[in-house]
Amino acid sequence: MQIEKPIYGGAFLARVEGKAVFVPLALPGEQVRVRIAQDKRGYATAEVEAIAAAAAERVKPGCSHFGACGGCNYQHAEYVAQLRMKQAILRETLQRGGVTAPGEMAVLAGAPWGYRNRIRVALDAQGRPGYRGRRSHALTPIAECPIAAPVLVRAAQSAAELLSEAMPGLRATEFALFCNADETDLLLTVFCAGGAAKGFEAFAQAVQQRVPALSGAELAIEGRGAEAPKTLARWGRDSLLYRVAGFDYRVDHGAFFQVNRWLVDALVERVTAGQAGTLAWDLYAGVGLFARRLTQSFANVVAVEAAPMATAALAHNLSGTGNVAVKADTLGFLRRNRHGERPELVVADPPRTGLGAEVCALLAEAGAPRLVLVSCDPATLARDLRALMDAGYAMESIALADLFPQTFHLETVVHLRKD
Repeated sequence: MQIEKPIYGGAFLARVEGKAVFVPLALPGEQVRVRIAQDKRGYATAEVEAIAAAAAERVKPGCSHFGACGGCNYQHAEYVAQLRMKQAILRETLQRGGVTAPGEMAVLAGAPWGYRNRIRVALDAQGRPGYRGRRSHALTPIAECPIAAPVLVRAAQSAAELLSEAMPGLRATEFALFCNADETDLLLTVFCAGGAAKGFEAFAQAVQQRVPALSGAELAIEGRGAEAPKTLARWGRDSLLYRVAGFDYRVDHGAFFQVNRWLVDALVERVTAGQAGTLAWDLYAGVGLFARRLTQSFANVVAVEAAPMATAALAHNLSGTGNVAVKADTLGFLRRNRHGERPELVVADPPRTGLGAEVCALLAEAGAPRLVLVSCDPATLARDLRALMDAGYAMESIALADLFPQTFHLETVVHLRKD
């Protein structure tokens, strides 16, 4: 079977008598022998059994868990090949959505290993930390994770070893860990299905003895749907400071923050460079990553965020600047403000679901002459760009930001202008 090309989601496309077959862990141009795993009416999925002719870009994976673990998709490809594949996927996805990208596509890339400042691991029945498997939702215990900052893995393993001793009755399910760029400050959240909080302080102190970077820990029950987790106990600090582009950002337990510690500065620069004026809106602002930088070049910045884990930090990060943090969802904010003072710039960094039809329509009605869209899903990006371009916006530039090396995920920064 001949592998044709990569597709979004981590698999690669081949065809048998015209039928699409999706094959993970292959590479374009390879000849492979496969086993059909699922055969549906319109497509099939398969697993590689043997490689008859390997691609020149194939390399030895950097992690012993690659293939079984579901976290990475491209470790078997050299990094320059990964970037080429992601550019091709992005262009094709946009084209299918009716959007033609400019001939030149900028690429933001950094070191492809050790980049993650955040991981979330589940705990198996023996209390071992791991990730969900590639072929199923079964847990794959991990001894290493080369794409993560080393302190995160050390802390996860230490916490798992110490938890059963300090809190034997706790039904812990997952750990979430977040560190600053130089690994000197670390937050840990222990999620549980139930149990008493007694012993949590002793547990956190024991983890800190092994991992001195730990500055704060919390015990929480995961919230349902959009609900925030319910905190049962806390130890140490509730937040850490993360330095980006010359500013120290407060980031609280559970708040969203860009995951690639090597590229956050470059991402902020790509979004905000050359932007200046009287009024800017930062929608889906998180803790204010872009808004704080924009306060240096705009007289007024309005940062809009609804997530409970981020709003307090957002207000703190904008304090003293004379600018406004609005606790609201973007749709509601736009409905109330589309006929007010027109912003000269709108920055929008929505979740994977994208902006959606009504937000795009309201943005067009607000009429900002400049719009910067930061997207983590090329399909919803294509949909939103088509709507915005139909409303009069034109694409000035597009950049692939490879915030997730070794995986199929990609970030895109698009600059739009409306005359």
